[in-house]
Amino acid sequence: MAQTSNYRLTAAIVACALFMENIDATVLTTALPTMARDFGVRAPEMSVAVTSYLLSLAVFIPASGYLCDRHGTRRVFSAAILLFVAGSVACALSPSLLTLAAARVLQGIGGAMMVPVGRLIILRSVERHELVPAQSWLLVPGLLGTILGPPVGGFVVTYLKWHWIFWINVPIGLVGIVLVRRFIGDFREPSDHGFDFAGFVLSGLALGALLFGFELVGTGSNPRLGWGLVGGGVLCALGYVAHYRRRERAILDLSLLRVPTFRLSVIGGSLIRITHGAQSFLMALMLQIGFGYSAAASGLITLAPAVGSMPMKSLVPPILRRLGFRRAFILFGMGGTILYAVCGFFRPGWPAPAMFAVLCGAGFLLSFQFTAYNTIAYDEIPPARMSSAASFYSTLQQLTLSLGVCTAATVTHLSMSAGGRARPALADFSTAFWAVTAISFLSLFANLRFDPQAGSELSGAKTGAA
Repeated sequence: MAQTSNYRLTAAIVACALFMENIDATVLTTALPTMARDFGVRAPEMSVAVTSYLLSLAVFIPASGYLCDRHGTRRVFSAAILLFVAGSVACALSPSLLTLAAARVLQGIGGAMMVPVGRLIILRSVERHELVPAQSWLLVPGLLGTILGPPVGGFVVTYLKWHWIFWINVPIGLVGIVLVRRFIGDFREPSDHGFDFAGFVLSGLALGALLFGFELVGTGSNPRLGWGLVGGGVLCALGYVAHYRRRERAILDLSLLRVPTFRLSVIGGSLIRITHGAQSFLMALMLQIGFGYSAAASGLITLAPAVGSMPMKSLVPPILRRLGFRRAFILFGMGGTILYAVCGFFRPGWPAPAMFAVLCGAGFLLSFQFTAYNTIAYDEIPPARMSSAASFYSTLQQLTLSLGVCTAATVTHLSMSAGGRARPALADFSTAFWAVTAISFLSLFANLRFDPQAGSELSGAKTGAA
């Protein structure tokens, strides 16, 4: 089955791409207030630099499954890293917010291939009983990028120029391409079906219109156009559903939602990721605008969730063997949500170590959920549908991360408007934190619907685990 027998080596190489993406995202988040001053825009408007990238991911990820089946994982993965590096160079040279957003779209096209193709490489090269530890190994280097991002971003914007945050990706990407070409197997699933161009256009228009519509509504820059785009996005989504019913192999296989573990993983994981996507965006703005912290000081605190996530990776397999997926989702999901809600009570008088500890705890608990959701989603998926499942799951994953940023920006803007403020206050950030954590609380209802024995073969849990 596997062309690379050592799952640790395979996961570590694939994780080079995740490391590059995560350090890019966290460095950028820390630098947003500084970039806003350079571009002459309000800080909340900088969310377009985040959502344009996530939008590009959501639009182009659906094509990844077809491209892998046609051209092979090694070639597509290498090309994706190269495109991501090219987009990073364009970002570094951007003179305005508009050109930066366009460069982030280019960067996102490369990222759209890296995430699902990397996951597909793991699914097709690792034995079933090694899938849980492989997923843990896969996320460790990615988390390292998340840890290094805030302090590196704070250092760069404090002592250098923000443009340097994008040049970091160049050497990392080039090393990643060499490792992929040398060690990663070339997996593909032969198929005689052609590319679903109509489905690609409809799904892209739906996702693009919805996300940019929410962005315009959230920032208050053009609410009328924003709501028009939201309405257009809904119509395109309905058009895709009609198209899906007529076409045998549509680009997004909605029938995957009939698979219980996949459907529940999508619902529960999406609700959690909305909070996760909003948290880093809100925390960086609150610390720098609300607390008056420097970018460097803010970066040292916002790396806490990633620090808390690191020890969880070695604990995921024994926890799942002990508790099973269902019970663990319920316990860790509630704990992580409560700790993120505590962030809404942060004030300048709080000691920095106390805030760091809360964020570490939240990262520790939510890290487990991401690893477990990413594993159990494929428990009942047959090999022939793995590429479709990986692209569909990754599309929804990136969509919900973007929705988290849009939700945070929207709630912050609405709170500012209700208080008659032109500049966000601490109360506005608190309201946004509590709104997004209320959304993640809803994941409890999806977690309760998991079968008590779901994923028992993957986790090695005892038969009686509930």
